Amino acid sequence: MTNKEIAIDFLMLASKRRAREAFGKYVGDGFKHHNVYFKGDAETLIGAIDDNAAQSPDKIFDVKRALEDGNLVAVHSHIRQNPKDLGAAVMHIFQFSGNKIVEMWDFGQAVPVKTVNENGLF
Repeated sequence: MTNKEIAIDFLMLASKRRAREAFGKYVGDGFKHHNVYFKGDAETLIGAIDDNAAQSPDKIFDVKRALEDGNLVAVHSHIRQNPKDLGAAVMHIFQFSGNKIVEMWDFGQAVPVKTVNENGLF
């Protein structure tokens, strides 16, 4: 598998209540993340992902594009908590060592009802 494929599979597993499996399969030693709402360790993030998945069992995770450059992968997605939710445009950036994720950044922007930009978020 390429690092891009690993990043996408990691996100898909995590979005389907399988965060611990995703981390066990794809995350390397010394993993750290940069989500400002949680401590920077793997266990805290696994708990947060599992909590969100339990609260949103109908979550829709739609990968729009993924880019790989050396040991970095960026995944641009549309995430909705349920089919009626407008959701958010989310970017995950992964740093790899070998074929293991060792660092992750994520940021998002809510999808507005109306937008001035005719190109949209996706």
